Amino acid sequence: MELVANWNYPTPIRFGAGRISELVETIKLVGMKNPLFVTDKGLANLPITQNALDLMDKGGFGRACFFDVDVNPNDINLSAGVDVFLQGKHDGVIAFGGGSALDLGKLIAFQARQSRPIWDFEDIGDYWTRADESAIAPIIAIPTTAGTGSEVGRAGVLTNSQTHVKKIIFHPKILPQLVICDPELSIGMPQIITVGTGMDAFIHSLEAYSSPFYHPMSQGIALEGMRLVKENLGKVYANPNDIEARSHMMAAAAMGATAFQKGLGAMHALSHSVGALYNTPHGMTNAIVMPYVLKFNREAIEQRIENLAAYLDIKGGFDGFYKFIMQMRSDFEVPQKLNALGVDDKRIDELAQMAVNDPSAGGNPVELTLEAAKTLFEEAI
Repeated sequence: MELVANWNYPTPIRFGAGRISELVETIKLVGMKNPLFVTDKGLANLPITQNALDLMDKGGFGRACFFDVDVNPNDINLSAGVDVFLQGKHDGVIAFGGGSALDLGKLIAFQARQSRPIWDFEDIGDYWTRADESAIAPIIAIPTTAGTGSEVGRAGVLTNSQTHVKKIIFHPKILPQLVICDPELSIGMPQIITVGTGMDAFIHSLEAYSSPFYHPMSQGIALEGMRLVKENLGKVYANPNDIEARSHMMAAAAMGATAFQKGLGAMHALSHSVGALYNTPHGMTNAIVMPYVLKFNREAIEQRIENLAAYLDIKGGFDGFYKFIMQMRSDFEVPQKLNALGVDDKRIDELAQMAVNDPSAGGNPVELTLEAAKTLFEEAI
């Protein structure tokens, strides 16, 4: 099976093993002359990163880079990146890595030449119209994990370093102009990151599928995205070098992020809050809270989950799907409770209020009240 294609939904995607070799061509196509390469600290010195920088350098685009990206990027990282962008007189960003690097890279390109503070563009109503669209620099996104799908997203998640609250910054032009999805870049991922990002991809599709909003295209993409994770996450867990399974997982990640245009839900609302206060890895946090939220939503989504279970060839309707979720978590050694990530019960009130205020909560099929959020945290911690 040859898993190579050119996709244009929601943005042009060059998909297939080895396509990082087309980096220089894509830089020229987007029109950059002096790009800034943005990735995270963990990737900075790895061979896949140095190879990409070598390609840029040989193509005549230098190797200017910014590596100061935290696991949960914040406004301090953003300010530092903007300074590097402006001082270097860069005209575009190549965002390379997992969700943190992709999000921050996109936000550097967005914010560098804006006159208003970043928080003025939070994903609330029409706040995005406050931005000077002409000042947004072009973006090329290159994922090295198969989870967040940020490469096809029109937003970035940023933590406020003062309030420790995660905010979603949105603008249509934050969507990268071109994406390179090369599954070979994900082969070196540690197993724990493979699991966390893979579960995140599944949850993106699951929450989008469960959201009450109307978007039938998203619904179909979410179904197939979950099937790809179900059939391939175990394969890459057992054999990290399975390039076909890695390809399917990278596709599933992009599908999950495309699907959640329809909405997310309480899994992400809880996870964003925990990540902001305890700096936990996003995908693994989502995986831990998933079954608690699934049970909380049961009354509103039972028939929909029965249909999903049938599509995934899981017997037993909602209960069968719930058992599958629990078995999947066990098989991949996902912790049962958040305390395994260092989360305690001392800040439940604060976590619950943050979760209720999180934009993702609005897409949950059951209203996430303050009391409900407290109960979910008590169960999950």
